[in-house]
Amino acid sequence: MTPPRSIAVIDIGKTNAKVVLIDGMTGNQVAARTTPNTVLRDGLYPHADTERLWAFILESLGSLHKAHGIEGISITTHGATAALMADDRLAMPVLDYEHNGPDEAAEAYGKVRPEFAESLSPRLPVGLNLGAQIFWQQQQFSEQFASVTDILTYPQYWAWRLTGVKASEVTSLGCHTDLWAPDAKTYSKMVVRQGWIRLFPEIWPAASVLGAILPGLAAITGLRGDTPVTCGIHDSNASLLPHLGAHEGAFTIISTGTWAICMTVGGQTTALDSARDSLANVDAFGRPVPTARFMGGREFDLLAPNAVTPKDADIAKVIGKDIQVLPTFVEGVGPFPDGKRRWTMEPEQLSPGERTAAVSLYLALVTQECLNLAGTGAQIIIEGPLARNALYGQALATLTGVPVAASGDATGTTLGASMLFEGVRGVGKEPVPMLPLAVDGFAAYCARWNQRARAS
Repeated sequence: MTPPRSIAVIDIGKTNAKVVLIDGMTGNQVAARTTPNTVLRDGLYPHADTERLWAFILESLGSLHKAHGIEGISITTHGATAALMADDRLAMPVLDYEHNGPDEAAEAYGKVRPEFAESLSPRLPVGLNLGAQIFWQQQQFSEQFASVTDILTYPQYWAWRLTGVKASEVTSLGCHTDLWAPDAKTYSKMVVRQGWIRLFPEIWPAASVLGAILPGLAAITGLRGDTPVTCGIHDSNASLLPHLGAHEGAFTIISTGTWAICMTVGGQTTALDSARDSLANVDAFGRPVPTARFMGGREFDLLAPNAVTPKDADIAKVIGKDIQVLPTFVEGVGPFPDGKRRWTMEPEQLSPGERTAAVSLYLALVTQECLNLAGTGAQIIIEGPLARNALYGQALATLTGVPVAASGDATGTTLGASMLFEGVRGVGKEPVPMLPLAVDGFAAYCARWNQRARAS
């Protein structure tokens, strides 16, 4: 088929949801609409407001089509989320993965989940293992679970709502779910033992067209009735797509948003540590990708609520006065999951610039620790909001000793998702090189941070 020129990417992140229009010839963003991704607290448990998101998606598709035209729709979402379907309705709400309900069944779940050697998926808190969510829902809400006919990973839930076609897909099945065995390229033994395998629809490639938009939705939005919709992809893996095949040797992508996720394509999985939030993701071609991550965006917002661009004097003072942030401010995740979070100086005594500098250096140091687990490629490309944080990138270049560049695109996630259509060029803008940070005392500052982080 002729690749679509204008592609609407539905991009549902944990914090915000967007519909972004991408030019399929240039990779440029043409227009975008966004809304907070709110969590509802009523009902069985905290859950996604799927109906508000659905109304936002349809309204955005209609307005973007009216203003610019839409020739195709692609989908990407955060992981650790699934829709449990009873035929053509939700059997129960879409669980918020930050809800601690699954921890109630932690002991029982620990007896059935696969070994790390099989799943390359570490045991994570709350609902960050999708298998733990499903297990808890089955145990806690057995009557509702008995009506489940299909388990749809999150991108594929929205694809079903658009096309009426139910599908599974490996990037969402393989992102720290316990449901997938990356090396064997099939479901984990737990899925078979628990009887869930019959609930997963046929696996489709992420880069495939499930079908055309449903006639009723075409009428609502004004889109053509033959507008194609892709199967969809996990958001971190969408960030990889523009780079797959574009680099020689191993390379590292840092996909940032609520999470900072370090993925080294062509790297080895041998240094992964199941106790330190490192794992193997599965790329769009089904290949294991060593990965380590922490909630970098969430921590930045918590620690630097009035962030500004720090001046040279701010950076020099933070390093010279040994002002440090120590992990971990979102407990239970990242390479220091049990770290006793603290500042070495009361942050209220700092100016906004000094505080932003200290937090940016902290994020770079935690990222380096992630790279010790996932491996560091011959070059690093930063995607998403942290690509705009110059100090973070400069510090990372010094810490790793390899070239670091900031993506020139607003987010590699939407660009990558648009590339699920065959023939679409992920050209976008050239990454911007980031010079290493050259400030007296930085090496000693980092050495002290590493000593404190490991002692806390």
